[in-house]
Amino acid sequence: MTHTSETAATPAAATVRIVDLVDRARALAAAGERRVLGIAGTPGAGKSTVSDALLDALGDDAILVGMDGFHLANEELVRLGRRERKGAPDTFDVEGYVALLDRIRAGHAVYAPRFDRSLEESIGSAVLVPAEVPLVITEGNYLLHDRFGWDAVASRLDEVWFLDVDAAERRERLVTRRLSHDHPHDEAVAWVRDVDEANAAVVERGRHRAHLVVTVSEAPAGALGHHEGAAS
Repeated sequence: MTHTSETAATPAAATVRIVDLVDRARALAAAGERRVLGIAGTPGAGKSTVSDALLDALGDDAILVGMDGFHLANEELVRLGRRERKGAPDTFDVEGYVALLDRIRAGHAVYAPRFDRSLEESIGSAVLVPAEVPLVITEGNYLLHDRFGWDAVASRLDEVWFLDVDAAERRERLVTRRLSHDHPHDEAVAWVRDVDEANAAVVERGRHRAHLVVTVSEAPAGALGHHEGAAS
């Protein structure tokens, strides 16, 4: 696994196993104080799948707070004229997300929102983060982005991992996910081509800021975790 620098524009990904990432996350959880781990990557990179594996392995020592819980409501996106770009960097309550990360880092018990894929909306106060949980995992596309207020996020995270995946495989995963939620095939393909691909290009520009850039060797080809949201 590699630590990347600000000067590495396009760092190569190291191939790792899930167990390697579990070991690293477990070390963070054992540090003796609340730690926050960010998992970033393009839409369809497998952020949710990796997060689920970490949660399964760490049990009560970890909990997930997804970036996607801070999607602006569809009604607000319509008002702003951004509904057709849902998932873009300027379609989130970034300041709210940063404020919650500050409360999490302070060790407080807090409630976090959760994105409901079946509703395509966020549900407030849906996730309890108990004060005694040592590791909070947060995953999303824009943890390493530097516009629209996202530049404040990385400083709130103890580590950020960027998940790298083959572009064709990623697109296939995204189309499959939208089909699984009953989107017509033509609409699913068009959304991935016109929205997800544009967001992926934005996300890629932040990969050099990650502590680790990795490809997970044994991740199933079609893997998408159960909590992946509209921008994951």
